[in-house]
Amino acid sequence: MTRSSQAPFKESSQQLKRQPVVEQWKPLTSSSGGKELPQVEPRCRETGGGDDDQATAQLNVSRLRSSSVEIREKGSEFLKEELHRAQKELKLKDEECERLSKVREQLEQELEELTASLFEEAHKMVRDANTKRAASEKQLREARGKIDMLQAEVTALKTLVITSTPSSPNRELHPQLQSPSKAAFRKGHGRNKSTSSAVVAATSQNLPLECVNDECKEVDSILFAEFQAWKESPTLEKSCSFLERIYREDVGPCLDFTKQELSELVREAVEQNTLTIEPVATQALPVVKVSAMECGGPKKCALSGLSRACKHRIKLGDSGNYYYISPSCRARITAVCNFFTYIRYIQQGLVRQDVEIMYWEIMRLRREMSMAKLGFYPSTM
Repeated sequence: MTRSSQAPFKESSQQLKRQPVVEQWKPLTSSSGGKELPQVEPRCRETGGGDDDQATAQLNVSRLRSSSVEIREKGSEFLKEELHRAQKELKLKDEECERLSKVREQLEQELEELTASLFEEAHKMVRDANTKRAASEKQLREARGKIDMLQAEVTALKTLVITSTPSSPNRELHPQLQSPSKAAFRKGHGRNKSTSSAVVAATSQNLPLECVNDECKEVDSILFAEFQAWKESPTLEKSCSFLERIYREDVGPCLDFTKQELSELVREAVEQNTLTIEPVATQALPVVKVSAMECGGPKKCALSGLSRACKHRIKLGDSGNYYYISPSCRARITAVCNFFTYIRYIQQGLVRQDVEIMYWEIMRLRREMSMAKLGFYPSTM
């Protein structure tokens, strides 16, 4: 023990010598471990007890001090362990929070990607549905147009068959039964004023073969042989010699107008049977998508580019553009349409006539194309 700690101890021992003191040591409990300090048995000391009492007191004091130090050290160790355990738990909870945060971010990103992909797929489905609907509507319009054309052709054929029987022949369909005076004034192909190419094509079959009594005709062996070869296997391909000659000599020159680009479109529409001819006297002017110079007008022909009174207009296929044409251009287009209508009937097996009669009808249609190309057309055009 140090000197500083012995000084108060001597003062207390001197006081003990003066009077007897009975003391009792109360047990000390630690706040952390709950351990009790060893109790000191009560002693009765009298003044003048001697060195044994002093030594005993010093021993008790040293024991108390060592016990308090031990308790303090154990409490400190316990607190350190608790702090370490709390720090470890806190670290684990931080790691768990960080992991959960990453999981949440990943889920949010996946949710955003899924939402974007669903919206994109929905827009794609809507676009596909709109495209299919537009295609279906177009096919429906085309089918209705074909139905109207076929109905017109069937009506024309019924008229051709019903109105002419052996017991009561139709004189319009058999010009050889007419008087020479009436037959002499008959010119080629009569034509109703139709509002569509389908009706124009159908009505062309209501008219007879041209056969004038005072006219001399002679079959050209080359042309007839080409027609017979084509009749064995009728086709609309230009590669066969029969149609190749007619394209070169009649169809091409007849549809060769000043406006070359529009002429090519008209030729394609005639070949595909998608050309429409309409009178403009009873219809309002259309809203067109091209310039007035290209479409012409009631006073200017779109094919020839000349200032003419245009009573008809044409439409190519399903386009919304109309082109005004002069009577001369209409006669040329009509002549070519009549020719294609007749050979289509032959190809479909609707014409039940002798080969020579069909040949002369084709020659008559060729003559109409040549006359129209030269500028001759009926005044009713």
